Amino acid sequence: MYMHYCKRCHHVHMLNGHKPLCPNCNGSIKELKISYMDYVSMDRDSRELFLNRLEDDVELQHLSTTYRMYKYSKRYKEQLKQSPPVPAPPAAIITYTISGESIMSNAVTAI
Repeated sequence: MYMHYCKRCHHVHMLNGHKPLCPNCNGSIKELKISYMDYVSMDRDSRELFLNRLEDDVELQHLSTTYRMYKYSKRYKEQLKQSPPVPAPPAAIITYTISGESIMSNAVTAI
C-alpha cells in the first residue's frame, strides 16, 4: 500500500500500487514518502499538521517521492507510445575553402 496526495482534492489516498491519477477527480497525484503505518499511527493534530504541510508546494516536493522503477512500468511504456515522437534536429554541414591550398573540383571539407 502506498500513500498518495491529490492537490486538487486536498485528499490523502491509500492506494495499492504506484498510481499517477486520483481516483476521485482523475487529477495528478504525488506519491508520498510516508508509510501507511506511520500515517495511521498519527493522532488528529499530527495529521492536520501533515495535511497543512502538503498544501505548500515546497513541502510537498520534500514529502513526495518518485517510484524508482517507473521507467520500466507498463504505464510509462504506454505513455511513450501515445506521445508523438520528437523529431531530430536537422544535421548541419558547414563547408569552406582553405586558402593557400589547391582547390579540388569534387572535394568538400566538413567539420
